[in-house]
Amino acid sequence: MENQIHLTVATVVERNSKFLCVAERDGGKRVINQPAGHVEPGEKIADAALREALEETGWNIELTALISISTYLAANGVTYYRVCFAARAVEEVQGAMLDADIDEVLWLSYEELIEQQALLRSPLVLQAVEDYRKGHLQPLSMLRE
Repeated sequence: MENQIHLTVATVVERNSKFLCVAERDGGKRVINQPAGHVEPGEKIADAALREALEETGWNIELTALISISTYLAANGVTYYRVCFAARAVEEVQGAMLDADIDEVLWLSYEELIEQQALLRSPLVLQAVEDYRKGHLQPLSMLRE
């Protein structure tokens, strides 16, 4: 087993009762995820969330709250530490080049996420949306960077 920390970020962005998602490839399989990805060495956690949202969806966002910090043991044995934020969509960047593994950008309702639960990249995707809907939000000031 590798001895490495995998620190990731994800963002729940709601607009008009729909959530910003991506359809992406994970090991050749199509999965649905929130804008998410790894924090780069030396990068601030909040900056990583903003960067990943833009790279994966073509949307500039504004972080509004901290939803959760989760530990997830993936099927491959790797442990991921995931910081999840709430955000609002600010503006879509026309012509933005998306990450190569992104098939499409989606706006899905909560009901559509439930219907497509089998396609979610991990259980954390739906859990984050449910936490957000329940108002489990913490101020961004909890994050010291």
